[in-house]
Amino acid sequence: MHDETTTRSESSLVRALGVWGLAASIVNVTIGGGIFRLPASAASQLGGAAPLAYLVCAVAMGLIVLCFAQAGSRVALTGGPYAYVEVAFGPLPGFLAGVLLWVVGTFALAAVSTIFADSLGALIPALGGSAARVVVLLVIFAALAAVNVRGVKQGTTLNSVATVAKLLPLVLLLVVGAFAIRAPNLAWEGAPAAGDLARSSIVLIFAFAGIESALVPSGEVKNVARTIPRAIGLAMVTITTMYIGLHLVAQGVLGAALAKSGTPLADAAAVALGPWGRTLILVGAVVSMFGYVSGMTLAVPRALFALGRDGFLPRRLAAVHPRFHTPHVAIVVQSVIVLALAISGTFEQLAILANLSTLLLYAACALAAWELRRRNVQAGGIPFRVPAAGLVPFLALAVIAWLLTSIKRDEWMVVGGVIVVAVVIFYATAGARGARTAG
Repeated sequence: MHDETTTRSESSLVRALGVWGLAASIVNVTIGGGIFRLPASAASQLGGAAPLAYLVCAVAMGLIVLCFAQAGSRVALTGGPYAYVEVAFGPLPGFLAGVLLWVVGTFALAAVSTIFADSLGALIPALGGSAARVVVLLVIFAALAAVNVRGVKQGTTLNSVATVAKLLPLVLLLVVGAFAIRAPNLAWEGAPAAGDLARSSIVLIFAFAGIESALVPSGEVKNVARTIPRAIGLAMVTITTMYIGLHLVAQGVLGAALAKSGTPLADAAAVALGPWGRTLILVGAVVSMFGYVSGMTLAVPRALFALGRDGFLPRRLAAVHPRFHTPHVAIVVQSVIVLALAISGTFEQLAILANLSTLLLYAACALAAWELRRRNVQAGGIPFRVPAAGLVPFLALAVIAWLLTSIKRDEWMVVGGVIVVAVVIFYATAGARGARTAG
């Protein structure tokens, strides 16, 4: 619940993030490891018609980001979607949104870790076997957990380098690869079935997610009513253009071979640029994903720390290292959870679970946008307005519902089970949390 203490805490934050800074943050968080693998997944499901799935995701995200823009321009509190939902509907829905945010981060981190291991194996063949893959994951998470336990500064050093290493090779492939496209490889016969398109889109939307994380520091954004909508729009146009362009290059260069590729962009670079191009993309992918995994290993455990601190989970999770002053127990527990998921699951399985959680979170934010507008909640300044603002959240919900029709029963059971457990925890700890607050 946002009380007077929360308000004072928020007012002490420096509002320094502008349009370009926030847009760059969204692009950096969104363009992660997924794009290095997803063109193959989309092609295997839809063949030459795969670009349609990108367009579906772009339309879906366009509606969703309008909801984020509306909600973000009305709520200036730190927490992003968690704050939007809590302000709109109260503590329990807000808590569930926070749990979903943690679930998204956990599954997404595990999914990207699998691509990281595969890319490293492609770059260094000796690390390409299944046993070596497990060892790589063990070493990486042990090392990153140790680094992040030692301090926040050490855990964030790689981010700037990773951003440059990620974007420059992709831009190079996009520009040079366009000249190596063979037109027949882009041809496709007939329109895909709606169910196949939905299933492909539910996987592909993994590459478009990230806004929910980039908007968490809303309490540090200046002029939220103007900055958040413009930054989201600028970032989404950039991301969508790059994704569609990269897929068309990969499909146009590799043709039918794209669907079977474990490293599609690297393989396309090998054809368009030669062996050095493949190496460049693989190195960029490895550095990029290592930066992502490192950054998420820094960020995601803080959710467990907060849940322990606030009395929802054992207080041991809120322990702070006496020397390094970091949430070392939460970091270790989170790393073990993600490691287990990465070893036992495939990228597609983990990405779908992350996307299911993401879409449920997006649906909650769409409803929150409608409710905040209905109650005329304002954060200062004129809230962001779009044509048919009352209709947009329900259009977003309709698209989300269609995408969710492709989710299988066992996938629903995993995420549904997490939500049920979260509800039980919320009510089971209510007495203890209330007594602690009163004390």
